[in-house]
Amino acid sequence: MGIELGRFGVWQLESKISPELAVELEKLGYGAIWLGGSPPGDLNAVEALLDATTSITVATGIINIWQVDAATVAESYHRVAAKHPDRFLLGVGAGHPEQDQKFVKPYGALVEYLDALDAAGVPVEARALAALGPKVLKLAGDRTAGAHPYLMTPEHTRQAREVLGQGPLLAPEHKVVFDTDPERARAVGRQTVKFYLGLVNYTNALRKLGFTDEDLAGEGSDRVVDALALHGDAETIGRGLSAHIEAGADHVTIQVLDSDPLPAYRALAAVLL
Repeated sequence: MGIELGRFGVWQLESKISPELAVELEKLGYGAIWLGGSPPGDLNAVEALLDATTSITVATGIINIWQVDAATVAESYHRVAAKHPDRFLLGVGAGHPEQDQKFVKPYGALVEYLDALDAAGVPVEARALAALGPKVLKLAGDRTAGAHPYLMTPEHTRQAREVLGQGPLLAPEHKVVFDTDPERARAVGRQTVKFYLGLVNYTNALRKLGFTDEDLAGEGSDRVVDALALHGDAETIGRGLSAHIEAGADHVTIQVLDSDPLPAYRALAAVLL
């Protein structure tokens, strides 16, 4: 694909990524910034980050198909891509049934959305699809540059690569807490992880990875929190992130949960990049 992501990137909520931070991340050597939190379809936030930087790729992780229609996002895509060729990856996905009132038959809706992007001239190689299960992973490999799994382990990455085969992009996200105190770090990780334990698409996927009902109950067991929000020093976290690469990922996007993420991104850059 013409869009280069590098081995490691950064995932942050759109509201927490400023142009100034993007410049720092580019200097550190990260290959991509993924904007989370269902960014608006005008893609103004994407454009602002690309305007401020010179080489780093910006991706959406993800545009929610229930919140932004394909025609709107396609028009915005063409504006941004024309200004910054080969530096924008359009990530789209179906969100969560618990949050999206329109959520019905997501697979069919994804196919229709991709059909609309095709009709609007958004290139296959310039888009990615949020995917967890085999059916949507295969769709990602067939109809986009590849898959962007969220909140999964290296074992999921291994299984996803088997479904995708060689060639399609596999770019999982993983959360980290830059703290060597296990209890303190676990408390930070749990604050984010517990939200997803109330969403059936994630709990179903985590059960298939061997997590039990007990692991997923309430705010989550230490076992599931530790697996989904790595913690420790840079070397320890780096080994956990690199396990995705060893399992078949092309690119891993790192979500630092610390209130100030920059120290962690700096320390991890020294280990990974």
